[in-house]
Amino acid sequence: MNKPIHDNKVNRIILKPRFKIKVGEDKEIVMDRFRDNLNDTNCKYCSKIVDNHIVIDVPKEEEHFWSPQLHVEVENEKEQAIVKGVLGPQPKIWTFFMFLHFAVAIAFFVFFVMFYTKWSLKQDYTFSMIMFIAMPVIWLLLYVAGQLGKKIGYDQMRELHDFLIQTINIDHSKLDDN
Repeated sequence: MNKPIHDNKVNRIILKPRFKIKVGEDKEIVMDRFRDNLNDTNCKYCSKIVDNHIVIDVPKEEEHFWSPQLHVEVENEKEQAIVKGVLGPQPKIWTFFMFLHFAVAIAFFVFFVMFYTKWSLKQDYTFSMIMFIAMPVIWLLLYVAGQLGKKIGYDQMRELHDFLIQTINIDHSKLDDN
């Protein structure tokens, strides 16, 4: 995806935009910039750094249910650092939504089997038919809620992305996003 954050196509299907930026410096220099910038007393972002992985969260006072999280990985490739990033919901929100999606999928199959069994036995199948038809509607509502949440957290996604760009000291016009 080309420049996933700074475009006008916010309502894409992609729930967790990914990007890759080539930086013309060594990995350790880029990691030191992150450490220095995140340890600065004026830095408003909360973060965790483990090896070459950096997780950046929005400030606690600005955090809401749909607040995004930026996961950055810095790798060396041919004497230059490559910064890979994923912007998405916090893991607890992502896990909750995936649980709901799987629960709806399983319920769809359970109610479909109940419907088919009762229909073939010529019993009353009204409830199971209504439920198995309702499951795709519920799934669609979950999808719409996820897209709405992405729109609500979009400004914070941009802030996190801008912080990343500022930290690695490159110009937006020179981005080599994939």
